[in-house]
Amino acid sequence: MINKINAFLLLTILIISCNPKKEVNTETKQADSLTTRGSVESAPFGTMPDGTQVSVFTLTNSNGVKMKVINYGGIITSLSVPDKNNKIEDIVLGFDELDGYLKDSPFFGALIGRYGNRIAKGKFTLDGKSYSLAVNNGANHLHGGNKGFDKVFWNIKKDSTDNGVAIKLSYTSKDMEEGYPGNLQAEVTYTLTDNNELQIDYKATTDKKTVVNLTQHTYFNLTGGKQDILSHHLLLNADRFLPVDKTLIPTGELKPVSNTPFDFTKSQIIGSRISNNDEQLKIAGGYDHCWVLNKATDGLNTVGTLYDSISGREVTVYTTEPGVQFYSGNFLDGSITGKSGVVYNKRYGLCLETQHFPDSPNKPEFPSVVLNPGETYTSQTVYKFSVR
Repeated sequence: MINKINAFLLLTILIISCNPKKEVNTETKQADSLTTRGSVESAPFGTMPDGTQVSVFTLTNSNGVKMKVINYGGIITSLSVPDKNNKIEDIVLGFDELDGYLKDSPFFGALIGRYGNRIAKGKFTLDGKSYSLAVNNGANHLHGGNKGFDKVFWNIKKDSTDNGVAIKLSYTSKDMEEGYPGNLQAEVTYTLTDNNELQIDYKATTDKKTVVNLTQHTYFNLTGGKQDILSHHLLLNADRFLPVDKTLIPTGELKPVSNTPFDFTKSQIIGSRISNNDEQLKIAGGYDHCWVLNKATDGLNTVGTLYDSISGREVTVYTTEPGVQFYSGNFLDGSITGKSGVVYNKRYGLCLETQHFPDSPNKPEFPSVVLNPGETYTSQTVYKFSVR
C-alpha cells in the first residue's frame, strides 16, 4: 500500500512539473504587456498606376495617440492626438484615399528629398562639375524635383523601440536620379513614443559626392480642422531669418527678426501681422521663410512651440538642424478637397520643416549640405504633443 501511495505521489509530481500552463500564462502576460504599450498594424491603401500595392501602417502608442503612414512618399496621412478635454482628433491635412496624393497633393505629410526647399535655377556645382536639376517651381528646383522622395515607394517594416512604437522606411535613390549624383541609401525612422512624441530620425549614405537635405512636410492644424491656422500662437527660438528674392531664393543675408513681422521670439498669433505692409510678406504671400535657429548644442535644440487656444493642443519642436521653414499655407486656395470632404482654403494648415538652409549648394557661407562617400548623413527632429 505504501509503495502504491509513493508511486502515485511520484506520478503527480511528474505531471505538475511537465504541465506547460505556467509558461503559456507568462507568454500571454507578455503579449498583453506589448498590447498595452502600443501596436503597429498594416492594411491595403490602394494601388499605384504601375500596379504597386500601397499599404497604410497604423501606429498607436500606449496613450491612444495614433498615426497613419503610407509607403507612397512616406506620407503621414493622419495624426490623432487629444485636446484639453481629452477628445482625440486628427491634426494634419491629407486625403482619405491614395488617389488624392497621386493627383493633387502639395506635399501633404510627405518625406522630402533629396533636397528639401529650393535650389536656385536648378543648378549647383561640386568639385568643379555642374549639375542640372528639374526646374519645377518657377525658375527654381523645389523639394527634390518632378519625382522627389514624396512620390516614390518606400519599403516599410516595423522597428523595435523601448519607448513606444516605430517603423523604419528605406529607399535607394539611384545615381543621377532627378539630376543628383551618387547612389543614395536613405533611411527614415518614425517613432511614436509613449510620451506623445513623434520622433523622426534620418540617415543616408552615398557612393559619390552629393548634396542632401531631408525633411518632413506635414501640414498641421491643431484645431482638428475647425478653422484656419491664423489664430494659432507660434514661438520660434530664432533671432534671425533668411530674406528671399522674388523667386523665394535666400539673398544670403541673415537678417535680425527684431522690429519685423518675423519676430516670434515671444509667442505671437500668426494672423496678427501676416498682412502687414512688409516686402518679405508680400513676396511670399505670407510666411514662407527659413528661420536661423539659436543653437545651444550640437544635439537636439528647441525650435519653438505651436499652440491653439481653442483646443488647448500644443506642439513643441526640437531638432539637430540649423533652420526651420515656417510655411503658413499661402498657396492653399480652396481647390483641394481633403479628408472627410473638407475644403482646404488659404492658410488652413501650416508647416514647420526642420532643415538646412534653402539654396545651400550655391551659398558656401551657409552650413554645408555636402555628403561624401564614407560619411553618414544623420538628422533628428521631435514633435512633442501636449495640452494646456
